This record gives sequence, structure tokens and C-alpha cells, in this order.
Amino acid sequence: MERVRTRFAPSPTGYMHIGNLRTALYAYLVAKKHNGDFLLRIEDTDQSRQVEGAIDIIYETLAACGLKHDEGPDVGGEYGPYVQSERMKSGIYKEYAWKLVDLHKAHVCFCKEEDIAAQKEVIEARGGSFIYDDPCKKLSDEEVRQRVDAGEEYVIRQNIDPNGKTSFDDEVYGRITVDNETLDEMILLKSDGFPTYNFANVIDDHLMAISDVVRGNEYLSSAPKYNLIYEALGWEIPRYIHCPPVMKDEHHKLSKRNGDASFQDLVAKGYLPEAILNYIALLGWSPAEDREIYSLEELCQAFDVKRINTSGAIFDIEKLKWMNGEYLRRMDPEKYLELVRPYIDQAVKKPYDRALLAGVLKERVSLLNEIPEMLDFIDELPDYDTSLYINKKMKTDEAIALDSLKASLEVLEGLEEWNHDAIYNALVGLAQKMEVKNGKVLYPVRVALSGKAFTPGGAIELALIFGKEETLNRIRKGIEKLSA
Repeated sequence: MERVRTRFAPSPTGYMHIGNLRTALYAYLVAKKHNGDFLLRIEDTDQSRQVEGAIDIIYETLAACGLKHDEGPDVGGEYGPYVQSERMKSGIYKEYAWKLVDLHKAHVCFCKEEDIAAQKEVIEARGGSFIYDDPCKKLSDEEVRQRVDAGEEYVIRQNIDPNGKTSFDDEVYGRITVDNETLDEMILLKSDGFPTYNFANVIDDHLMAISDVVRGNEYLSSAPKYNLIYEALGWEIPRYIHCPPVMKDEHHKLSKRNGDASFQDLVAKGYLPEAILNYIALLGWSPAEDREIYSLEELCQAFDVKRINTSGAIFDIEKLKWMNGEYLRRMDPEKYLELVRPYIDQAVKKPYDRALLAGVLKERVSLLNEIPEMLDFIDELPDYDTSLYINKKMKTDEAIALDSLKASLEVLEGLEEWNHDAIYNALVGLAQKMEVKNGKVLYPVRVALSGKAFTPGGAIELALIFGKEETLNRIRKGIEKLSA
């Protein structure tokens, strides 16, 4: 088997769209499954769409996700340069475009935009589908050379024989056949001398020895035109792996242009890169095992292009949030504390034990950005309404809560040691003595300590965090509120 070489070839146009990141991931997995090479190539032929700093975002995203490229602009390699605008300096795109002209597989076109628009208007008025019928195809080689030498502006367009069919195989969609008459003759070289994306990626994929091309299924319709270029130049066609779209809903694709979440947006909201990567791997691919949590190394082993689906997958932010929570809960305690400490410090300025705070958060947090709001009661007890003590599930009301707080204050005041077991035995023992369920004691204490109906920790954990003095102070305030 030939060496597997894949590439991720983004355009530097802004933040990393989720669909683009999934393409990078699948290309990485295809290569690493077979101990092959994963390349990064920057496709910047459309200079008007470039965004300053976007190339750095591409590097940072791949690094954050652990998708280490073997070759690329920043690490080099024997097939460089890896930025198309730099590759252009050697004249390769122009060279191959003119070679296709010499082979009569492409032609020089001097038409203006208004000429094309006029023809389109006439054809669409008749109810037809527009495919440009270029009059420049009839020009003689001598006239073409004269006009080019005279400095007249031109583009180079592909030649496609409208007769017959073109077929190709795709690892996901199988055998695909199209009628040549439906294919438009795409521009290969633009009037500014830059190659189009469609032409440059064919040339570069061949010159970089790319064996497997992984990309979105929006390029399925262009694949026959790419193949005609490969065949004209006598080159081997790579294996195609076209992936289904990532959908916003049943009818709309996720789109950077429509403001849908990018990788950077999700990280800023508190999602972990490894959770995002795990989730998007499952958007369009079904593992053989009945499981959902995979490390990147496990994905490399499990990934099989034959299990990529042909239909689009809907991006479910709630499912991603669940998966993010799973990653947080499975994290090593020390690593988790290091991760959440900055978020804890946003809300908690007093010197409460950060490890204890992290401990109460771990089983309840799904999103890192939730942490500051969850801890907004730690430094200062918020003002709250005594109706919080009414809870049907716990079977408490204000009168029951008052009795429970008074009794809890008494048993906690008598504790000589302040640790988890001592607090637990005191409060649970009180419930047993009062012959009530634990919640009738613990729920009022939790409300008194937090001023909230929902907290990341229970009464016992919060009492341990606050220490004896602050715990007793807050319970006394609760008693005062309920006695007023």
C-alpha cells in the first residue's frame, strides 16, 4: 500500500468553523490510522477574503486539539512551500494552466463579466440552466498569442467535451457518474494571475503526493472536473473521502457566514478542546462500538471511513454540553483544580479552600463559564426571600425550616472538630433524632448558607468550605429572617 498522505487546506478567512475542524480531524485520523502523514497547506489564492491573524488561529486551533501536522508552513517539509501564494512565485500554476491549453484541455478567455452576464440573462429567460458557452474557444492559437502578448486581460478556462459521462469513486458515496454536458468549464487561472481554488488544489495535491483527499460533500459536484485535469496531465487520481455537512437543523448547514459557533466561540464559552473534538468526530461518523467517549488516540484506532454517513448530522449543543461535563468529571483531581481555579478566582476573593470548592463543582459543572455564577454566594451571602425555604420535594415550609435551623445551630455549635464526618454525623443524626428525612434538615441549612435554591454542593460540603464561624453566622441570619 502506498504511503497515506492527507492534507488540511483551509483558507485564512477568520475563526475555525466547526465543519472545517471536523474535516481537519477526519484527514488527521485517516493518515494516523495508517501511520501516514498529515499536512497543513494554506490556500490563500482568494486574496480579497483573507483576514489578518487568521493563519495564527489555524495554528492555535490545531495545536489546542492535538492535531499535529507533519508538514506545513511553520514546520517545513520536502514538498513546500505550504502557502499557495508562496508556491505561486515559482510559476507552477501558470505553467500547468498553459500546459492544459497546449493539450487543448483548456483555453484562453478574453470575455468580460458583462459578456457572461448577458449570455446568462438570455439563457435563464428561456428557462434553461446556465453553463457558459465561451466564444473564445473558437479563437486560433495565433490570435490568442497576439492578444496575450499585447497585454490584453485574460483568464484560462477548462475545456470539457459535452459528450459522454465522467465517473469516479468516493469512499463514502460510492460510484458517481455525471453527464459531461452538466459540467461548467471552470476558470483555472484568474486575470490577476492567481489560480482558482479548484485548480490550485488539484496541482498542489499531486505535487505534494496526497493519496487521500478528505473534504466536504459540497465538492462532489466538482470532483469530475478535477478528474478531467488529473487525466489530461496523466496523473493518478487520489482516493476521495467526501464528508456530509454539519447541520444547524434539518434544513440549514452550520455556517461561519451566518454567525454560527466557531471553535474559538465554544472554547470561550468554557468547552474543552478535547470534548469538542470528540463530539464532532461523531457528527457524521458511527463507531463500531457502542460508546461515545474517545480520546484522540482511541479515535485514530477506531476510525473507519466506511462508517462515515452520507446524510448530514445536526450539531446539538446540549449533547456537546453533556459530553463536556463527562470530560470534566473524568479529569484527574489535580488537573481539574488547575483548570477551574481561574474561574473560581473570578467569583471568590476570600481565602476559602480552592480544592474543596473544586470538589463540589466537579460533579455538577458541565461548562467552565458556569462556575463564577455558581459560586456567587461564597464571599457574601446574598439577600434572599424566605419563600426559598418552601420546597415540596423536601416537604419543608418556613415553619419547618425555622425549627430545623434552630436545632442545626445547636448541634453544630457543640462540635469540637470541624470536618466532613463530624458535620455529617451531627446533621444526619439530628434528622434521625427528629424522626424526619434528611432533606428536612439539610435543605434549610443549604438555603441558609447560600441564599439559593440550587448550589454546587450540599449543606455538609458548604459548611466544610465556610468553616464553623461563617456557617454558624449564616444559619443565625436564616433564623433571624424566618423569625421576623
